[in-house]
Amino acid sequence: MLIFKGIDVIVVSGDNEMLKRKMYDFLLEWKKTKNRECLLIKGARQVGKTFIVQQFAADHYAPENYYELNFLFHPELISIFSSDLDVDEIMLRMSVHFEGKTCIPGKTLIFLDEIQKCPQARTALKAFALDNRYDVIASGSLLGLHYGQDEELEEEISSIPVGYERSVKMFPLDFEEFLWSRQTPTAIIDRIRTHFTEHTMVPEDINDLLMNRLREYIVVGGMPKPVQVFVETKNYSEVQKEQEKILISYADDIVRHAPKNEKQKVKKAFDSIPRQLAKENRKFQYSLVEQRSNARKYESSIQWLFDSNLAYQCSNLSLPEYPLNAYTRPDYFKLYMNDTGLLTAMYGFEMKAAVLERTLKGPVKGGIYENLIACMLMQKGDSLYFYKPDENDQEIEFIISRNAQAVPIEVKAKRGETISLNSFIERRKPAVAYKLIDGNVGKADQKITIPHYMAMFI
Repeated sequence: MLIFKGIDVIVVSGDNEMLKRKMYDFLLEWKKTKNRECLLIKGARQVGKTFIVQQFAADHYAPENYYELNFLFHPELISIFSSDLDVDEIMLRMSVHFEGKTCIPGKTLIFLDEIQKCPQARTALKAFALDNRYDVIASGSLLGLHYGQDEELEEEISSIPVGYERSVKMFPLDFEEFLWSRQTPTAIIDRIRTHFTEHTMVPEDINDLLMNRLREYIVVGGMPKPVQVFVETKNYSEVQKEQEKILISYADDIVRHAPKNEKQKVKKAFDSIPRQLAKENRKFQYSLVEQRSNARKYESSIQWLFDSNLAYQCSNLSLPEYPLNAYTRPDYFKLYMNDTGLLTAMYGFEMKAAVLERTLKGPVKGGIYENLIACMLMQKGDSLYFYKPDENDQEIEFIISRNAQAVPIEVKAKRGETISLNSFIERRKPAVAYKLIDGNVGKADQKITIPHYMAMFI
């Protein structure tokens, strides 16, 4: 039993058989409420899309009533959707490939994995939704891209089933899910949520625990395999190996799926992200990708990274007012990695010790913490914006929308003064403003100071 200033909590020891994911509850809700709609799960590779559907199927469907079609590993299954897209005809052709399977209305799940490899299967979602006899979940890693950009696909998707698919994006584990993997008691998470809403200081022992867990999260990240390896081995070297495997798979995706004339440029732009974030001014600089380069040469490559969910784009605002997307400056942006653990892995294994032991200095530290908050905001469903009127003005790292108002967020790797935020508050008079620090909770008028980990509650 652990005691945290008035909280008695029991920590159950033992191996994690599976990582608890919020997407599982979303699948349950979809199954209960769906009406003539299929589910489409989007997201980068290796965020856990396939695993969570397989776990959901194992818990709620009989094995003989579960069909899994992975078009990447089994391209021969593409032929199932090559002709008539009538549901009965599809199921008849499917039966040739699945011995011992049966179709029972209301009790059958069909999982179309890596659906971007079979455009006609995407079109068939409308037929499945209208038929409404079977539960259908589709999943894809590169669905943000135009099909014609993939050299291995010979045809465009004929019809997007608008209105017949519920689309959801899956991300790496967020910080709360990471806390679950570390068996952090629910009582502690509930306690810090209360401190956030009431703007009261967190007891020192609890705050220290959460800050230590956050530093773990920064270097391990939220990709399920590295997290699982960390939980099982408590070995950062093994975590680094898994992260490097993912980075290699991303490089392979670029080679296989980026347009032929963009492959090298996409790879160079992707590889430049750690250098971009190590600069004091983290505006994306094409010169860090290639000397004497410019937006005209690389803008489509940047868009490919964004559409493929390998990186997140944060656009500057000409005016920090609601609605934010009406004031974006597309030519002035930042680029963040889709997972901070992968970012630290790109800097090399020694970066893990520097973060965990709090010896890291210089602009790169600020870049890593910005990347952390960018990922946390994306996982909450926010779009990413920042505010810097011109090169000489102070910068607000993030602007988000809450209650139809613009909310500024300043990120400090340590503590420090908030000259930019103070100036913003004085000029713009926001209803609330957040300062994120390596510290504790505080409040001064509309400015609320919180530790970095509380970004999951904003």
